Amino acid sequence: MYLLGYDIGSSSVKASLVHAETGKITASDFFPKEEMKITALRPGWAEQEPSDWWENLKLAHQSVMKQAGIQAAEIRAIGITWQMHGLVLVDKNRQVLRPSIIWCDSRAVSYGEKAFNAIGKERALSRLLNSPGNFTASKLAWVKEHEPELFEKIDKLMLPGDYIAMKLSGEVGVTIEGLSEGIFWDFKDNTLSKDVLEYYGIPESFFPEIKPIFGVQAVVSKEAAAELGLKAGTPITYRAGDQPNNALSLNVFNPGEIASTAGTSGVVYGVLDKLHYDRLSRVNTFAHVNYTPEQLRLGVLLCINGTGILNSWLKRNLALEGLSYSDMNQLALQSPIGARGVSVIPFGNGAERVLENEEVNCSIHGINFNIHDKKDVLRAAQEGIVFSYEYGLEIMREMGMDIRVIRAGYANMFLSPLFTQTLASIIGATIELFDTDGAAGAARAAGMGAGIYQSNDEAFASLNKVAVIEPDIRNQSAYREAYNLWKQLIQ
Repeated sequence: MYLLGYDIGSSSVKASLVHAETGKITASDFFPKEEMKITALRPGWAEQEPSDWWENLKLAHQSVMKQAGIQAAEIRAIGITWQMHGLVLVDKNRQVLRPSIIWCDSRAVSYGEKAFNAIGKERALSRLLNSPGNFTASKLAWVKEHEPELFEKIDKLMLPGDYIAMKLSGEVGVTIEGLSEGIFWDFKDNTLSKDVLEYYGIPESFFPEIKPIFGVQAVVSKEAAAELGLKAGTPITYRAGDQPNNALSLNVFNPGEIASTAGTSGVVYGVLDKLHYDRLSRVNTFAHVNYTPEQLRLGVLLCINGTGILNSWLKRNLALEGLSYSDMNQLALQSPIGARGVSVIPFGNGAERVLENEEVNCSIHGINFNIHDKKDVLRAAQEGIVFSYEYGLEIMREMGMDIRVIRAGYANMFLSPLFTQTLASIIGATIELFDTDGAAGAARAAGMGAGIYQSNDEAFASLNKVAVIEPDIRNQSAYREAYNLWKQLIQ
């Protein structure tokens, strides 16, 4: 008995097969092997063809089935996760009307700002828990203004994962989590936001039936079964956007639990059980995977653009030819806590939401040519990334979040002992590192939706914990002193 998960990213599409009884990953693969095409007809635009997601899903699916050597009938349930905030539009014949405007497209920023002011900042934040910003609703407003003839042809709007579910089943649906990430959901009234729909002029008929995040949402059609080599009638029992799903993949479901990533950019995602929001909209809040109106579970998302990209920039430009990231980590460890007074502001990857969308760029402070060398710069860079996390976590604490444990995949910056020890020590929380990925998480979640697992703890009992890092209590004052120096530079 197996569970199948699909992860629809903007770089690739991944498929993972999980053995339901053991919880172990049997096979996984991704396509394309080079990054998937993103079209930018103008600066700041980013579009993808939904058909490319489907074609690459088929390749990934065929690969994992061949690796595993199993029969289609052995797959008991399917889960889907996707790149958040994308816009997919279809007509009455379920034909895609235009390329998807994906998460990193910034054309709708001004639309969100106008909506925020027109609805009223306090009303928008108290009901939507976010500014309309550059999210899916604002992207649709751009389509309405610039492509009015196409807008008239719209029958339904979807998020990327909803499109994949449609291709698998022939049915169109959406979840509350998906609606919340599009900024279509009113958390006070627990319904589609009248404020957003009325301001943007979006017909309620555009929205498909709301499906449960866990449970039978649809079943694989005969047509999709023939195209993929699946069994017709196989249930689709889970779907969620990538950041809620990444948290789920690390068994983060309850208040006080935090998930994190630290790749090119960094994310901290924590679970809250109250309708709180940041008045400056420096973090985003969406429905978590186990959200219900009766049991509030909200995912508070902090994004730092300048994370691993700083480390890779230093590798390319600091005369470090021939050194691996592991070598760089070892060099950085030779510098003491606080990097002997050197501080790095890591925000060199565009405007930062945590800084109220200011673009402050990256800068290095405190270098003395007679004292410092590349070891200090390398350490200060990793500390600067950690300090940017703590700066955002202070906002999350103000919202009532009690941060005790951070869980992360053992990858990217979390491979660095310096990074993980500094992070644990500066925030005073335990860090747990796991070997997992989003597609495998979606597969396990499908098992929950199908009733194979009775709880999240049962579904994720087999997670492989790689390491546990506790705060360095003895040196906490040194970490805090370095952070305070860094914070003064920001302020």
